[in-house]
Amino acid sequence: MTALPQGDGSPDAPRMDTPRIDALCMGEVLIDFMPAGPMAPGTLGGFTPAPGGAPANVAVGLARLGVRSAFLGRTAADGFGRFLARALSDGGVDVRCLRRSAGARTPVAFVSLDEAGEREFLFYGEPMAGFSAADLDLEAVGAASLLHSGSIGLIDPASREAGLLAVETARRNGRLVSFDANLRLSLWPDRGMAERMIRRGIADAAIVKLSDEELDFLTGTTDPAGARTLWHDGLRLLVVTHGRDGCTFLTGDACERVPGLAVATVDTTGAGDAFVAALLAGILEDVGTAFTPGRLRAACRFANAAGALATTAPGAIPALPDRAAVERLLAGGEK
Repeated sequence: MTALPQGDGSPDAPRMDTPRIDALCMGEVLIDFMPAGPMAPGTLGGFTPAPGGAPANVAVGLARLGVRSAFLGRTAADGFGRFLARALSDGGVDVRCLRRSAGARTPVAFVSLDEAGEREFLFYGEPMAGFSAADLDLEAVGAASLLHSGSIGLIDPASREAGLLAVETARRNGRLVSFDANLRLSLWPDRGMAERMIRRGIADAAIVKLSDEELDFLTGTTDPAGARTLWHDGLRLLVVTHGRDGCTFLTGDACERVPGLAVATVDTTGAGDAFVAALLAGILEDVGTAFTPGRLRAACRFANAAGALATTAPGAIPALPDRAAVERLLAGGEK
């Protein structure tokens, strides 16, 4: 995909005529410092920087699948910020809504292993880098076919205000709103606020993605049927992911499990974001029929394959697959 021309990323940059954007991804963009080699729990070694941040990952994932995507967020006007802007642009993402501020610090996250051998994200800096309503481009929000965001943007009051305004604008213009719970409990002031805000994000969305862990956090069960307690009239699709075991999709009158695909896993960072990107790509192919069981079955199978492929290489954005790779895996069959 040919990268779109770039503005200077500042809020007062002159507007330019742009191709229509299919998906606008709003939220955090940061640097994940990944272990440079094998790491055992309780040990530290070298780290390799990789661009990350769930909405940024989704934006690149969509672009690699041939969807016209843009990113709306904030980072610093420093070397780290330039690294992230370049990664998004090189990934085919329109970065004209990426604000780069001299007064911000680029957030980073170090990825390590906890005592149980599970991934642990150690965040430094404010994840949204001071994002506020002043950074919004509401014309871009209203014009995009879909607005995607996640829960991390709801933590800081200023970014929460901006995010809710963007969602309101998208809904007022009849656009699809997608929300990823993306629970990072250590970033929240307390558990109660995390639950309230994630429920708010779900209540405003037409498409919601939860992991088993997030479903349990919100409902006290990992049974996908428990997600019915989160259902509301504006919701068209709720998907619960089960890692390597695939996913379950729910609509107003359907609930179906779609199996996963077997791969040689190296690193699971960004797998959920690859899944979301592929799911949204499938929906955007034909929104009018996207929420029928047959279409959703195919979209979830495609998303399961994309998520699986993202685990076969280290890092988030570097491991996101293109459409040809997903189709090759699907041609090989399911577990």
